[in-house]
Amino acid sequence: MNLASETPMRIFVALLLLSIPLGFRCPAQTVPALPASAQSGQQIRPQILQPDATRLLTLTNEARAAEGAGPLTWDTALAAAALKHCLRMAAEGRMAHQLDGEANLTERAGQAGAHFSTIEENIASGSAPTDPIEFHTGWLDSPDHRANMLSHNVDRVGIAVVVSSGVTYAVADYARAVPVLTREEVEADFSSVLRSRGLSVLKDRRDARAYCDQVQGSRSLLFNNPPRYRMLWQNADPAHLPQELLDRLTAERYRQAAVGSCPPQNVADPFTVYRVAVLLY
Repeated sequence: MNLASETPMRIFVALLLLSIPLGFRCPAQTVPALPASAQSGQQIRPQILQPDATRLLTLTNEARAAEGAGPLTWDTALAAAALKHCLRMAAEGRMAHQLDGEANLTERAGQAGAHFSTIEENIASGSAPTDPIEFHTGWLDSPDHRANMLSHNVDRVGIAVVVSSGVTYAVADYARAVPVLTREEVEADFSSVLRSRGLSVLKDRRDARAYCDQVQGSRSLLFNNPPRYRMLWQNADPAHLPQELLDRLTAERYRQAAVGSCPPQNVADPFTVYRVAVLLY
């Protein structure tokens, strides 16, 4: 469906999808240029339409409820990133996910203070005045935009709507939020799950931390207390046991465990994930 030519309000939409572990994916799509009338003449100060952004949140959560997806929570950091990008599009009179000299979506969200493991973006523009329902309907009618909006993998959103020079712009940034945890908090969360499965977690974390910190491919460590099984795991949720570990706990009998955390490896900022080592005895 060519939304640029078939939508009466001249609603143009585009999207960007970024996630861990898949990384960057942008569907093959050409973003239509805005009418020349919207790009000519002296630019006036953009007007931020916060009620329209709030209305889009309401419409989004109504659509998600109808599809059995949980509601999205408003995220001030994502909203700040969305607004900054929306104002930039309004200032330049064109629509794009990344304008010349601008940071990409993940960097913009990270700079605004968001912490996430998945992030997605929908953008749109239309002749002013544009009712928020027009943007909402345009995104729902596009399979990729609809998938972003109704995804079960996101739980936060920040939305911005701006009008300038007779054109209304909208940006919606969706993300899966990740809590910011200290090393000790990560270890405590992982340990709590292990205890719930009947294991005693050792207070001495030196071996687990050393194993976690070792460089990938380096020689094996000399453990103070050699484990029967060891593994390294990296994920956004330290309280969710990996399947490999669950299978091991089911297959063999272990009585004790040691847990250590360290900085993640091979993860581009600002995605937030945690790296954990677990030793089983």
